[in-house]
Formats: sequence, structure tokens, C-alpha cells
Amino acid sequence: MLTVESMTSSKTAYDDPSTAAELVADCRETERNLAFTSVGRSALRPAPSIRFEDQPQGLAKQDIDMLAAAHRIAGALGLEMD
Repeated sequence: MLTVESMTSSKTAYDDPSTAAELVADCRETERNLAFTSVGRSALRPAPSIRFEDQPQGLAKQDIDMLAAAHRIAGALGLEMD
């Protein structure tokens, strides 16, 4: 039979063998690396406009091949289509 005493451990969910200085250095290195990624740059740019006037005009709609779309959906669901 398990008791609370037998389930306790010296480790906690937040137990980390690194020192506070090492954790701070890791955070600073991560921050520096993220600043140069495309995700980091994208996060710093303003959001794109949703105004109608700012959207590209005169673009033709893409044709959708229904059979190809059905095959892609079936494939994503793990189904086979004949």
C-alpha cells in the first residue's frame, strides 16, 4: 500500500541542478538568439493591415481541384480513397 510518506521525494517539480547564475546566462543567450530569428523579427513588426484598401487588388482566385483536395484531406485523416 502506498502512503504519502513513501511517495515524497527530496526533488520538487522545480528542482534544477543549475545555479541561478547559469539559469540567467541561459535566458540571456536565448533572448539574444531569438532576436535574430525570423520569428523574433516578425514579432517586432507591426501587424498587417486588415483594411480593404490595403489588400492587393485584381488577383485571380485560385482554382481548387476537388479531387486533389479530397485526397489531401483523406491522407491527413489516414484514410485511403479509390
